[in-house]
Amino acid sequence: MRTALLVLACALPLVAQAAAPPRAAFPAPDRPVAEIVSPIWSSGPDRDAADESGQIVRGLGIRPGMAVADIGAGSGYHTFKLSKVVGPKGKVYAQDVTQAYLAGLRQEVARRKLSNVEVVLGTAENPGLKPATLDRAILVHMYHEIAQPYGLLWHLAAALRPGGRVGIVDLDRQPEQHGTPPALLRCELEAVGYRQVSFAELQGGVGYLAVFEPPAAAALPEPAAIRPCRGSR
Repeated sequence: MRTALLVLACALPLVAQAAAPPRAAFPAPDRPVAEIVSPIWSSGPDRDAADESGQIVRGLGIRPGMAVADIGAGSGYHTFKLSKVVGPKGKVYAQDVTQAYLAGLRQEVARRKLSNVEVVLGTAENPGLKPATLDRAILVHMYHEIAQPYGLLWHLAAALRPGGRVGIVDLDRQPEQHGTPPALLRCELEAVGYRQVSFAELQGGVGYLAVFEPPAAAALPEPAAIRPCRGSR
C-alpha cells in the first residue's frame, strides 16, 4: 500500500505539468525586449491631459458590470480608473509580474477600499487569470517589455469570454526604445490566432490603441507551431 502511494505521489506532478504547454514550447520573440524600468509610464505628454484612460474605455467599449484585466498594472494608474468605470458589479484584475509593484498596489487598493479590484501575480508567459473570466484586457505601454509575448497571448486568449477584446496601447517605435511598430504588433498577435478589429492614434500624443479579437480556445495554435515575427517588420 505504501509503495502504491509513493508511486501515485510521484506521478501527480507529471500529470499537472502535462495540463499546460511546456515552457520551452513557445518561441522567443525575434526582436529585442525592453527592460522593465518603472511601474509608471512617464514618457511623453501628461496622461490625464490626454484623457488616455477615457480614450481606452471608449475605444474598447468598457461598460459597468464588465470584468477587465489591466495587464502590467504597475502602480495602478488605469486600475483605479477602471474600477470606477465597471462599478460595484464589475471586476478589475490588476495583474503584474513584479512583486514589489503588486505589494504597493495591494496597499493602495486596501486604503481605497476597492472591493471590485483583485491583484494578480503572473509570469512573462502566463498572466495567471482563470479561463473565461474577462470581457476586456488592456496592455498599456508595456507590450514591448513582455519577455514571452506568444505564451502570454496564448494563455490570455483562454481567459477571455466570447466577444472579448484585447486593447494594446503603445508608441510607434522600436522595442528597445520602449515601443512597438504597429505592423510588428499585428504580426505577433496574428501568429497566436488573434484578429485586429480596429486601430487608432490616440489624441494627445500618447500612442496608438490597437484592438484585437482573441481566438477561440479550440482555434489556438499548438505552441510549437507558432512562428516568431521578425523584429524589422
